[in-house]
Amino acid sequence: MRSIGGATHRSSHPLGRRSILAGIGGGAVASLAGCARGDSTAVKPGTTSLANDNATWDQGYVAAGRELKKLTGYALRPLSNPNPTSYRQVTQISLQTTKATDMIKWASGYFLKSLARTGELSDLSSIWADCERKGWVTPQTRESMSYRGSVYGMPLYESYYVLFYNTALFRQHGLKAPDTWDELLHNAEVLKKAGVVPFVATQTGNWPAYEWFQELVSKVDPEFYAELISGKAQYTDPQAQKALQIWQDFMDRGWMTPADFDQNNGPAALKTGKVGMFLHGSWQSQGIAATGMKPGVDFDAFVMPPVERTTRRSVITESGVLAVPRKAVSHEAAMANAAHWLDPRVQRVWTDFLQDASANPLSRPGNPVMAGLKDRALKERWTLLPRYGESGPPNLVQGNTDDLGSFMTGAASPRATLRSMAGRASKEWAAWERDEA
Repeated sequence: MRSIGGATHRSSHPLGRRSILAGIGGGAVASLAGCARGDSTAVKPGTTSLANDNATWDQGYVAAGRELKKLTGYALRPLSNPNPTSYRQVTQISLQTTKATDMIKWASGYFLKSLARTGELSDLSSIWADCERKGWVTPQTRESMSYRGSVYGMPLYESYYVLFYNTALFRQHGLKAPDTWDELLHNAEVLKKAGVVPFVATQTGNWPAYEWFQELVSKVDPEFYAELISGKAQYTDPQAQKALQIWQDFMDRGWMTPADFDQNNGPAALKTGKVGMFLHGSWQSQGIAATGMKPGVDFDAFVMPPVERTTRRSVITESGVLAVPRKAVSHEAAMANAAHWLDPRVQRVWTDFLQDASANPLSRPGNPVMAGLKDRALKERWTLLPRYGESGPPNLVQGNTDDLGSFMTGAASPRATLRSMAGRASKEWAAWERDEA
């Protein structure tokens, strides 16, 4: 997973400004902030510092920064902290100091809302409005970047949740990318008979447990999924029950890998034909290509079709964000880079590095697999739905992800799982609303 705040930790509500400073001495704050900043947040002419939790992207940030410098005069200087838990903690602390990094990588949705609550992020609403006027961003993604009507993050990328497949394996068995639910089931049956596990599914690492949940619920009824993640529908409603029953049926048929399957082995298993289809974020293209498979030639991908033909097509999307601390050392430069981040010239360099798609609908991905999916989504006006991991209060997402992991191991029935998730939803949404008040 590439974005901060996914269900990989047992998070409490983010610490407020007073509680952080009350519990940590000034020396400790300085020490932790130093860890968050990497080398230094001191002004370096012609650059803006970027705190992030993924050092493997430093090369991509630098390349995109070269394009930004042509437009704004400022390159990107990545400062990486590869420990996600440490990164979250020290970033929240460093925002309160006078030496905050110029820009930070964060998660969208409720993780961004939680951070914006502290008042330590810059309002990017005017930048967003300008990007909308230019057609650089779609209006429907604004909510996941906002808190109380104001925008606090610019989308870092836009990944789709897709099913990757080995094109040679599909040809060998006379299969094609399915366009209907019946075709998907047919593919699974053929692969199972040939000794190939049709689908990768795992709860190892915790957060992957919600991948199949979000997929199946949204493919049963995308409107229900949208209501469910906003607290307006119940986990015990018929649509959720139908989704988990489908999931249970897939497991009972032996169509899924064991719950303890290591997802890091997914690309290799796809290449060798041990698995037929790998559900994951489209950012996994980079990992699959690293095995020597060429996108659009050796592997391809499709978005899961809806269960019923009459159901509107939808796709689960994921995006991290770039945010600007209110106390950024080079605040004016950071705001300039935020305003130009979605420029197609910057995005082309960035997405070519990621082998993924841009949040800018005018920026065509260099990866032919993603380019094809993006074109179809825009042409057919697919409903874009946010990933489950960022779509509710952090404690709710974490607890429900644990429940789904138990379901995958056979420790809980579909009905018991949904009852537990429903009970937690009632408590956590009430807690969120109390905090808002």
